[in-house]
Amino acid sequence: MIRRPVAPALALALAGLLAACDAGPKTSSTASASTSGAPAAAPAAPTAPAAGETFGAGVKLPDATAIDTLLADPKAHVGKTVRVEGMVVDVCPKRGCWMDLAGAGPGQKLRFKVTDGEMVFPVDAKGKYAVVEGVVAINELTLEQTKEYVAYQQREYGADRDPATVTEPMTIVRLDGTGAVLRDKK
Repeated sequence: MIRRPVAPALALALAGLLAACDAGPKTSSTASASTSGAPAAAPAAPTAPAAGETFGAGVKLPDATAIDTLLADPKAHVGKTVRVEGMVVDVCPKRGCWMDLAGAGPGQKLRFKVTDGEMVFPVDAKGKYAVVEGVVAINELTLEQTKEYVAYQQREYGADRDPATVTEPMTIVRLDGTGAVLRDKK
């Protein structure tokens, strides 16, 4: 197998992306705008305060935004603080620094990511119901970055997608978490 050197700028960009367990919420002008009075994303339905095992700052927003709504138009929500609810379908097996929450549609999921050590989600959270709050972030990858990301997911987590089959760049939508509540059921 022949390995080609990766350009230094690309290597730095991928290092930040691929170190998924080392990268948490980022402070940016768009992220801080959401805490300075910008409106939250459109609510899915009024919901009650979250009860259960609390992580971080907990959940303060009264209304949830559907995962499907965020994924359908992520740019409309970027930088906004939102409350999202869903079944936990995966948890970071290394440091407990992220959870994937299922949307209503097949294959739809949203990653809830926190700074390592700030909150640690137990691996047995898989299958529980999560109410989470955080800032919506988007990371648009190039084709080369997408292939590297898929290779990383395959290598580190056993993902079944082959990087050689990647033909289009991907966009990663995630919630940079500030708080969460886990409970056994909705």
